[in-house]
Amino acid sequence: MKLIVGLGNPENEYANTRHNMGFDTVNQLAKEYDISINKNKFKGIYGIGIVENEKVCLLKPQTYMNLSGNSVKEVVNFYDIKLSDIIVIYDDMDVEPGKIKIRKKGGAGSHNGMKSVIEELQTEVFTRIRVGIGTPIDKSDRIQYVIGKIPLEEKKMLEEGTKKAKEAIIEILKNGVDTAMNKFN
Repeated sequence: MKLIVGLGNPENEYANTRHNMGFDTVNQLAKEYDISINKNKFKGIYGIGIVENEKVCLLKPQTYMNLSGNSVKEVVNFYDIKLSDIIVIYDDMDVEPGKIKIRKKGGAGSHNGMKSVIEELQTEVFTRIRVGIGTPIDKSDRIQYVIGKIPLEEKKMLEEGTKKAKEAIIEILKNGVDTAMNKFN
């Protein structure tokens, strides 16, 4: 089974923010493949289904962002998921809005959710899709930038990024990470 994790903040006040690109991507995938994300366990909500002939677990950790790895680790341990079968989707300020970057390994940068996942899994070697959110004009306002409401004119670009991330997941499942990297990076 493949584990597809979207990072985000569970509280309603963060629903339409840049920090929820992972949740938004997983929601799109769930909708397209008719997978209900309604089971509450592993410090998250999840659903099991089939995407491109692959059994998948779609997970949205319900911890605070900086504890996301706790949820991921519980699912990995329960289902005995190999590191090579994990895909984590999250927002990234170093990528332009509307763009994505796929990597097979690497550090967390400044993203606290990824820091937690890396710490809990004890490795940086798993697939991740970074969904671009761009950087704030005022660099000292990074927190408000990621958790603040998105201006309408920017919303379409961010939705384009989550759409590409969803398509990248499908490509990874069909043809592998390298093919997806060549196509989307």
